[in-house]
Amino acid sequence: MTQRAPRLAGPAGRPDIGRMLKLTPILLAILYAVVLYRFSVWRTSRMLDARSTLLADPGLQPVLDRLAGALDLERVRVHVFEIAAVNGLAAPDGRIFLTRGFYETYRRGEVTAEELASVIAHELGHVALGHARRRMIDFSGQNAVRAALAMLLSRFLPGLGIWIANLLTAMLAARLSRGDEYEADAYAAALLTKAGIGTGPQKSLFRKLESLAGQHAGAMPAWLMSHPRTAERIAAIEALEARWGTALPAPR
Repeated sequence: MTQRAPRLAGPAGRPDIGRMLKLTPILLAILYAVVLYRFSVWRTSRMLDARSTLLADPGLQPVLDRLAGALDLERVRVHVFEIAAVNGLAAPDGRIFLTRGFYETYRRGEVTAEELASVIAHELGHVALGHARRRMIDFSGQNAVRAALAMLLSRFLPGLGIWIANLLTAMLAARLSRGDEYEADAYAAALLTKAGIGTGPQKSLFRKLESLAGQHAGAMPAWLMSHPRTAERIAAIEALEARWGTALPAPR
């Protein structure tokens, strides 16, 4: 009796290989997104290191000390990022930055120390609430997600996949950004009140933001242009004030 050799490949194995081949572009897209995300974080950190210095201003130190005391910290460290835009930001590693343009508005007397403290409190909120860890501060991370979605959707919707990926990424980024900004505003309102500064400087700064940012709009990177409308932010804080009354919650 002749014994047949086992079959190394057969009809039953072909569908598995076929599925693996179909999944390969998707897996490559995910890998590409992760690598580009990591690279973007590294590149942004290097840029911030190269273009920033630790803020040391005697006029601002009293309000920084009040924020630190409210948080039971020895010190609140703030760095100055050397760009002309008017904004603050929180890096993925938890560092807080004011742009040179924002700091100069204080030095010229256009904003007060308490108003600048409200920006710092807002950025501290991004760090405390986990926003700075989960979101990229430039568009490289969004580009990675967009590329992954485009590769995936184009397999099922040729010609439309890239357009849909762009739309979905833009909508998701805008929604996440607005939600994070409102949460950071609420955190800042509580922190400022606990520090004895109050929400008055926070709201007065909001009223100045559009004109201040407009002076340097051409120099503002896209990842700094993501905040909700000023009137909506003020209204949200006033709603919190009405709900909280005199018993404001302490920041987490």
